[in-house]
Amino acid sequence: MSLAHLPPQPWMRAPATEAVIAALTAGGREVRFVGGCVRDALLGRAVTDIDIATPDEPPRVIELLEAAGLKAVPTGIDHGTVTAVALHQPFEITTLRHDVETYGRRAKVAFTDDWVADAARRDFTFNAMSCAPDGRLYDPFGGAADLGARRVRFVGEAEARIREDVLRLLRFFRFYAHYGAPPPDPEALAATRRLAHLLPGLSGERVAAETLKLLAAPDPAPVLALMGEAGVLAHFLPEARNLRRLARLTAIETARGLKPSPPRRLAAVLAGGERAARDVTRRLRLSNALSERILRALAEPAPRPALDEKARRALRYDLSAEAFRDRAFLAWAAEETAPENDPAWGALVALADWEPPRFPIRAQDALELGAEPGPALGELMREMERWWIEGDLAADRAGCLAELRRRLENS
Repeated sequence: MSLAHLPPQPWMRAPATEAVIAALTAGGREVRFVGGCVRDALLGRAVTDIDIATPDEPPRVIELLEAAGLKAVPTGIDHGTVTAVALHQPFEITTLRHDVETYGRRAKVAFTDDWVADAARRDFTFNAMSCAPDGRLYDPFGGAADLGARRVRFVGEAEARIREDVLRLLRFFRFYAHYGAPPPDPEALAATRRLAHLLPGLSGERVAAETLKLLAAPDPAPVLALMGEAGVLAHFLPEARNLRRLARLTAIETARGLKPSPPRRLAAVLAGGERAARDVTRRLRLSNALSERILRALAEPAPRPALDEKARRALRYDLSAEAFRDRAFLAWAAEETAPENDPAWGALVALADWEPPRFPIRAQDALELGAEPGPALGELMREMERWWIEGDLAADRAGCLAELRRRLENS
């Protein structure tokens, strides 16, 4: 049902978008923008990914794109998805589908030319909207009204939609964090409570992706609290008990005009120490880099205003800028009496941007001065670096070589 028009959007009139639309409509079929780009455009939010739906099947989509001189990549051709590339910008093109049979994540689908049937497969009403290139808005399930009311509502029966793909249970809370307002839809919330026990059947990677997207919301702590009250957290992230520290961290980031840092926020909400954090990183199958970041963020010592300048610089030298910044923010968030705009904490965090000097000498210098290779050489160099750090990183290469020579002569 056509309800309204979407106001003109720069991304709809961009040369890359117009090139893709012209290619897909060259065969005479209707195409529409779908999903997040329509939803976010209605809210006046930035649109980054542009998804397009068409009744044409993937081979025909590829044919039309290539005929127009555009690159076509069969990124998900078995599921009806082709990625078009125009002026170096990707567009996901998906053939309309309807469910033939649903059994968890691996629903059996068939291609169709029925726009409403395709919309009925989507999770939430405001994600089921579509928009023609001329701005005509199609909204078969009342998504625009839900979006305006900040109501996150499933298409159809909430429990049935979650059973089709249990990840939708977490997506409900993620979208509620980004688009919703209290109170949550009662049917949806009740369904998440009843079906939360199914969450352990999901892969860690899928759970991690949804969790990090939820933590990117402007204020995720109240939603995590809601998940705890509904019994959802207990089934996939029981360690998320430090909601006060998460709320404080969010307030500090907001006060400083910073973009949300989901990894830092995940570290902030975890309780139970290093062992619990390691359990989470393994269960969510986080990458090595992300796992190490979370563990480093929670480790001690942490930068605090009580440290003198020399100790601060020594700690900054020992840590990467990212680890220093993460630890400082988490320590700040844990300090209940420190306001979000505290200048002392702000100055401490800013030290992360300082680039410490490099230790001026290497083992080769010691060898050239007569040191013997072996374990003793490694210990000598560690002692020299500790001496340099205790001197506030101030000694230059000449000073370090003089001290190294003195130690070798006296050994």
